[in-house]
Amino acid sequence: MNRRDFLTRTSLAASALTVPHLAEAAPSPPAAETLVKSLFDSLSEAQRSEIHFAFDNPLRTKISNNWHITEPRIGSFLDADQNAMVREIFLKAHSGEYAETVLNQVIHDSGKKGFEDSSVALFGDPGSGDFQFVLTGRHCTRRIDGDSVDGKAFGGPIFYGHAADGFYEGPNHPGNAYWYQAKRANGVFEMLDGKQREQALLDYEPADEASTVKLKRAAGDLPGLSFADMTSDQKDEVRAVLDDLLLPFREEDRKESLALIEKAGIDDLHLSFYRENDIGDDGVWDNWRLEGPHMVWYFRGAPHVHTWVHISDPDAPREPRA
Repeated sequence: MNRRDFLTRTSLAASALTVPHLAEAAPSPPAAETLVKSLFDSLSEAQRSEIHFAFDNPLRTKISNNWHITEPRIGSFLDADQNAMVREIFLKAHSGEYAETVLNQVIHDSGKKGFEDSSVALFGDPGSGDFQFVLTGRHCTRRIDGDSVDGKAFGGPIFYGHAADGFYEGPNHPGNAYWYQAKRANGVFEMLDGKQREQALLDYEPADEASTVKLKRAAGDLPGLSFADMTSDQKDEVRAVLDDLLLPFREEDRKESLALIEKAGIDDLHLSFYRENDIGDDGVWDNWRLEGPHMVWYFRGAPHVHTWVHISDPDAPREPRA
């Protein structure tokens, strides 16, 4: 599908929202992977030389909370049609319920240039082999790979965050797109008895960013309260936390994530909260972590929300990291 077809489809789909007789005739918007192929085909040789790499380039596996995977910013490097495709790819990577919320978070955190301050890279060849599209910026690392990366939810580690109420957010993080996740996790803490809280509540967070997505791959190495040591109603709440964590993302990524977590063994999950950096000293833990031998979901709410995610198949080989 070329750019003209993409824009025609998008216009028809938008018209169907306001013109009833077009509603049945309008085709469904294309999937994210289809749009990645369209974007790739639209690139000039000069553009490809800046943002296209071999699939096995170690840059593909890099992650950070605030970075640009390539130097060019899409707002000035890509034309208007290509920027429209990138925006639609991003939206398609998220659930219909949360796509606009997440897009607005990226726009807000990117400053005056908004979403157009993002950068992108394409690895491999969309449509004829392994590929991955990566979009990065402040508080954002997202991947689209058409399942090219075996055994990795989201195609590898991702990052999301939000500084909704200034760099130093106050208690309850007013307006933060993701604080609802921490509230749900704190609901589990409230259900714990005294002994369980002693296991779950740790003094300090991980010491360095490298540990945020590193998989320990052995349940005995994990701190915090084990899922296996929870009551049935507590376990139900942890499953509800997992559902809430996955809500912003598209259905196929949610399903793959849960399948990989179950395969690795949900009884090996551990839940940890951290006394360090408790904003307001109110016992509502801003920083917490849900972790298993083959997954980590680390939510750090101080000074504002940063979240690292890595979910892997137990049988998947380790990928080299940049």
